[in-house]
Amino acid sequence: MLKSLYSGISGMKGFQTKLDVIGNNVANVNTIGFKKGRVVFQDIISQNIAGATAPTGQLGGVNPKQIGLGSKIASIDTIHTPGSPMTTYVGTDLAIDGDAFFVITPEDPALNGKSFLTKAGNFTRDANGDLVNSNGFFVSGVKEDATGVQEKVKINITKDEVNNKKFTSYSIDANGYINVVDEDGKTGKLAMDANGQYYLNDSPTANQNENISLTTAVVPNPGGLRKAGNTMYEETGNSGIADIGRVENNYGGQFIAGVLEMSNVDLTEEFTEMIVAQRGFQANARTITTSDSVLEEVVNLKR
Repeated sequence: MLKSLYSGISGMKGFQTKLDVIGNNVANVNTIGFKKGRVVFQDIISQNIAGATAPTGQLGGVNPKQIGLGSKIASIDTIHTPGSPMTTYVGTDLAIDGDAFFVITPEDPALNGKSFLTKAGNFTRDANGDLVNSNGFFVSGVKEDATGVQEKVKINITKDEVNNKKFTSYSIDANGYINVVDEDGKTGKLAMDANGQYYLNDSPTANQNENISLTTAVVPNPGGLRKAGNTMYEETGNSGIADIGRVENNYGGQFIAGVLEMSNVDLTEEFTEMIVAQRGFQANARTITTSDSVLEEVVNLKR
């Protein structure tokens, strides 16, 4: 009888956790780049009343007799399905149509410090002309050195430092390159030379390795990423090593400017799961009250 009490308690705890996850999903239904969570249950160990016996020449086989001892949380998964696109027509609002993540960092990307991955592409330019996210983290760009090794750099869209010409407009193409126009009307791609100076590269063939594009990361197991808050993720031992570089090299998809990827939370599904969790909690609570009533009858046998 006590086993049914503890089984009911384990079920109630599990459904409480499920409701916590559902509540977080519903709260982030309009959060840009948010990925919903999912709770999966599994049973705990079972008490063996009798083991199984194999069939013989005289008797058939007998199945084992076991009593389960409740349930527990098997996993709380992060579901990385694509969210719905929202058109904003803002040039620095970006979405990735593919598996890649944006790479952002709280310090200069060239320092190769701590980096985070995100699907939230609501970027802006700060007072220095650097491309940053809403928390002030730098959006990482990438270029290659003379040997072809990729380097992470800041994306600064201010002026051509080599020719001392201000940029008057810019746009980001499907491969993440920044197309700029200077004050003389010259067009080209934002690039960085060997001295670390930004310039407008208008050549279709020369120094293409110096062109700056947004850095992207593709991980073997996105579900293994750890949520770091502010719609950011970081690598773990089970996410695998991120393939960081140009989106055209890691086959992470393509950029769409003027569009944001919204949350992948489906309210219909969440409210249905909320009903299931509520009824499951109530059923486990009823198991406890029923077991309590039976125990009361057992205690009253002494009267």
